[in-house]
Amino acid sequence: MIGVVGCGAMGGAMIARLVEKGHDVHCFDAMPEARARAAAKGGKACATLAELAQKCDQIILSLPKAEVVTSVMADLAPHVQDGAIILDTSTSEPDTTKTLAAAAQGYTFIDGPVSGGPGGARAGTMTMVMGGPADAIAALRPVLDDLTAKTVHIGPAGAGHAAKIANNLLCAANLVLVSEMARLADSNGIPLANLLQGVNAGSGRSAVSEVNFPKWILNGAFDSGFTMGLMRKDVGLAIKLATQGGLDLPATRSVAAIWEASRDELPDSADFNEIFNFGTTEHA
Repeated sequence: MIGVVGCGAMGGAMIARLVEKGHDVHCFDAMPEARARAAAKGGKACATLAELAQKCDQIILSLPKAEVVTSVMADLAPHVQDGAIILDTSTSEPDTTKTLAAAAQGYTFIDGPVSGGPGGARAGTMTMVMGGPADAIAALRPVLDDLTAKTVHIGPAGAGHAAKIANNLLCAANLVLVSEMARLADSNGIPLANLLQGVNAGSGRSAVSEVNFPKWILNGAFDSGFTMGLMRKDVGLAIKLATQGGLDLPATRSVAAIWEASRDELPDSADFNEIFNFGTTEHA
């Protein structure tokens, strides 16, 4: 049986998807209202982490940050079945994953942070970058095939989270750069839609120009399900990794400074694509 710990936007969407695909899904969240929402989607709510661990041999974590993952594992680990696999899809930290994987006794802890947001989770079109033993990933394949469109095995435990941090930093940088190019084009009388057509036909294209702008920015929707606060956290994790490695990454520092400077105009609760509006007259 499959267990899901964390029934928020991402966890809830994964629960709904897995139930739809015929899996028997048990779920836990510290918030009763989140457990109730998960139950309404077909998940079988557990009252405690111990109950979930005793029923499930494959457990997915969908939690907000590394500290929460560590706290949950402290309560969950003593009850995990021998041979179980725990897949952490949170955007956690590589060192946290390495520590938890090394401490696992009788079970396997692997990292598989995801891209695609709640919509991708619900549709089964997420991308997952994974760290951990190949045999554990192979054992999860039926679940992975129902949740994702693509999985990439990056390396040992922690490698998936390192790759996800790198991916999100690039997304953050591209959002800033394409937004600035939109202003440059506007100053030359070029409509944003026309700019995007040109960029997406050339070498400067990215998922930001091909997906984010048409889907959430150009139409003013700003409803991706991923927030400014989450992206600020991920950019901060990139800075932390660079510091730990003794690296001087000036472009990374510049990107991080822009996301931090936007805090007064754009609260953590705003959609992360709203960085497009940072510094514009209407938001200044």
